[in-house]
Amino acid sequence: MTTTLITHSEAETGAAGRALAPRLSPGSVVLLFGDLGAGKTAFVRGLAEGLGVDPAEVSSPTFTLLQEYRGGRIPLFHADLYRLNDAREVEDLGLEELAADGVLAIEWPEKLPRRPSESIRVRIEDAGDETRTIHITPSPTHHITTSPTHSDR
Repeated sequence: MTTTLITHSEAETGAAGRALAPRLSPGSVVLLFGDLGAGKTAFVRGLAEGLGVDPAEVSSPTFTLLQEYRGGRIPLFHADLYRLNDAREVEDLGLEELAADGVLAIEWPEKLPRRPSESIRVRIEDAGDETRTIHITPSPTHHITTSPTHSDR
């Protein structure tokens, strides 16, 4: 079942990630879909905070491809595949191995040669100004509950 949230600020988008974090465990993969500037990194900042990592440490890994955040209850690995054009480059990152040890959040998962079947899909759509529509679709093994400001489909 897909959960849909409407947020009206970057802080609210982060809060959506923070609300998801307690439901994640080592091996969880979060695939983040959305255009440039949609709020994917803001969502990951919220995930980090929900996992016990200082959200100020989180930055877009566009140029480094992969950021690792430790110090929370489980490690958070944040990958950004935007700059990669070759499936081999993606495979060389070793994302599957990282996912086993912590939570793996992947921006631009369209670049993955194959998407993990057990993943949470987050689609963030820019609805104008700072408003975002966030669709969260869990894998069959994850059950997500959210705040009362959501609607389920």
